Amino acid sequence: MSDQKFTAECIPVELGGVTAYTFAMPVKDLVHIYYVAVRGRDDEEGAVQRPLNTRRIQSIKDYILEGNTFFNSFILNWTDASNKVVVKNNKISFSLVSAAAQAIDGQHRLAGLEDAMEDDSSVGGRVVIVTLCIGLTTKHAATIFLNINTEQRPVPKSLLFDLFGETGNDPNHAINRARDIANQLNDEPKSPLYNLIKFPGAPRGAGKIELSTFVTALKKGFEPDGEFPKRKLKSLDHQATVVSNYFSAIKNAYVTDKTWASSSQNPFFKAAGFNGAIDFLLDKLIFKCAERGSFSVQAITEILGLSSRELLRWEDLQGQDGKTARKNVYQYLEKGMSRVIDSKDAYAF
Repeated sequence: MSDQKFTAECIPVELGGVTAYTFAMPVKDLVHIYYVAVRGRDDEEGAVQRPLNTRRIQSIKDYILEGNTFFNSFILNWTDASNKVVVKNNKISFSLVSAAAQAIDGQHRLAGLEDAMEDDSSVGGRVVIVTLCIGLTTKHAATIFLNINTEQRPVPKSLLFDLFGETGNDPNHAINRARDIANQLNDEPKSPLYNLIKFPGAPRGAGKIELSTFVTALKKGFEPDGEFPKRKLKSLDHQATVVSNYFSAIKNAYVTDKTWASSSQNPFFKAAGFNGAIDFLLDKLIFKCAERGSFSVQAITEILGLSSRELLRWEDLQGQDGKTARKNVYQYLEKGMSRVIDSKDAYAF
């Protein structure tokens, strides 16, 4: 294959002092010319990659074999000095030499394509987009790598539902939506749960509420017959805002009492307390807010009425099993609604 030449029309562009050429290329040719240079292992210019994750490769392979493709480009760095890349009249040409170009972005996708080709040779005939740089230094390669992996953020998986109006019977939609909201509330500095959700691999002491607790508690609310879609709260923004406003209303009362940040006093940082709070949100509060026509922090604050009564603390629940503590948190929050009803002197008929 090294005697074969590849030629294609290309689009040259200069970005940050680096010239790159973008063109379409068959998968079988692309997987032949690429290789991975791992930082700390390979002593060569442009070695910026991390070791391959085999689980991720398998997932990508399955994705490809289901008939899916990639619309974002594969970024390569041509390093074979003995075989020159020729660009003339907006056409790029080079020899199909094995291991001639480092993968700067897309190494797992490339490995997934290779594995998929072994099961289905037709994958090799598919066309993908390639962006090729030539002779990048490690500094330039690292700049591109860091730009892709630190400055760009993935689109929330569950946003596909908002874009296309259906989940395609995806059984994981509710889980994805709950996780996306966890990400959003944990990363937003103005969120009441900012840096309070503990993600897998987080440093010791980081976060208070386990991600698994958050997702498990909320996911039923996002299912087709869940409380959110039932009340026509279908978009990611609306759903995240409801959860955020709810915990903002709770947080405001505890901040005033100076106990919100206390792991030993705040009952909502514990699994039982958080679950009880979400049970109340899904069973009672969303309906009540929909009835009022408002999911604002003020409306939720008025319903909860926490400022006018003694706050629940974890010490009030200690010694109780998880199920009992969860129920007591639910009942504590429910008392606010009872107070609103009791305060009515008369109804309009």
